[in-house]
Amino acid sequence: MVHSMTAFARQAHDDDWGSLQIELRSVNQRYLEPHFRLPESLRDLEPLFREALRTRLARGKVECSLRFDPARDDGGLAVSRERLAELARALAEVRDAVPDAPMPDALALLDHPGVLESQGPDLDTIKAAAVALFQATLDDLIAGRAREGDKLAGLIRERLAAVNGQVAEVRRLMPQILARQRALLLERLESVKAELDPQRLEAELTLIAQKADVDEELDRLATHVAEVERQLTQKGPVGRRLDFLMQELNREANTLSSKSVVASTTRCAVELKVLIEQMREQIQNIE
Repeated sequence: MVHSMTAFARQAHDDDWGSLQIELRSVNQRYLEPHFRLPESLRDLEPLFREALRTRLARGKVECSLRFDPARDDGGLAVSRERLAELARALAEVRDAVPDAPMPDALALLDHPGVLESQGPDLDTIKAAAVALFQATLDDLIAGRAREGDKLAGLIRERLAAVNGQVAEVRRLMPQILARQRALLLERLESVKAELDPQRLEAELTLIAQKADVDEELDRLATHVAEVERQLTQKGPVGRRLDFLMQELNREANTLSSKSVVASTTRCAVELKVLIEQMREQIQNIE
């Protein structure tokens, strides 16, 4: 199944301790390029999120934004009696050693690390909720990329059908083109009343036919179209293969154009190039 690299997903989770909201946004990029905006308290989740993206996505620039809003009633603050007792013992030793040393006031004691403890929710609980929410949002993002990929595949198939139509048209015109070229050459010879050896005339006509013969190019165009169709049904990333096939299709269209001897085949070659370029633009968004 074809997946697009362009999608957006957002999910939120509310709990007694507050709310979480995650947004994932992806656009086309040659490689996988994740970017994260996480709150400091949840910053250590980034490696886990990065690995999840690397496991499930192959290409695309992915922006991940995580927002955490704690509940207003977060349980307040409490004094750690154990930490405060340790600090008091240390201050007593300082007083014994340096009697004139100024002692800190109550606010300074509270400002000491570890004396005040938050009575809010367990951070591990919040992290577990954030991880679950990220996985659910990533599922939504991948589903969105799949839906968009289906649309891109449909557009590409429409143009593949048009390419096959142009190939069929050139095949239909080839007998008329060769006959017209032969008739034009004979008319020119007749107009100048040139006398040409029959063998030389046949050699010239054969050379013209060879230059105008594009069966090989038409066969390769049909082969590449079939391979594009096959790639559209494959599992996993196919964007790079499709891009390569567009290059091959364009090469054959250029050769067809260079061999064109009448306006009808030139028009077909131009139309082929337009169709191939339209497919190439769509393929830039395919993973």
